[in-house]
Amino acid sequence: RSLSFQDGMFDRWKRAERLGFGKGTSIYNSSLVFGNVEVKNDTWIGPNTLLDGSGGKITIGSNCSISAGVHIYTHDTVLWALSGGLKSKKFGSVIIGDCCYIGSQSVIRMGVTIDSRSVVAANSFVSSNVEKFSIVAGTPAKRIGRVELNNDEVELKYD
Repeated sequence: RSLSFQDGMFDRWKRAERLGFGKGTSIYNSSLVFGNVEVKNDTWIGPNTLLDGSGGKITIGSNCSISAGVHIYTHDTVLWALSGGLKSKKFGSVIIGDCCYIGSQSVIRMGVTIDSRSVVAANSFVSSNVEKFSIVAGTPAKRIGRVELNNDEVELKYD
């Protein structure tokens, strides 16, 4: 196994504990955390992620997988920048429900809710809410399928 120096040197579970995250959660040292971020139990947060709760609260549920390079934002400064500061910055909290998978290099926009047991495919830009049991992909992310549970079986069904 070969990790960057900082990710190899520091315990991911102890870092999560220091950040006040839930029991069994881990977060790589290369991940950046700003502002108001709550992560529940048994969630894995991969390397080089950005959890920017500086404009609102980020809430991530239990048993989630936040893959490498995911960025989650609670603010938007596009109109502020383009207007030379005349327009207001926008702020909004982000909620990710329990048992969600967020694929590598995806970006979650401010104000978005991703409901429980949903999948966001890698390299997606999530700019609107995602319903429970959904599979979304693309830029902007659109529904491409659903998650089906049958007792202990989980199936991904594509449209």
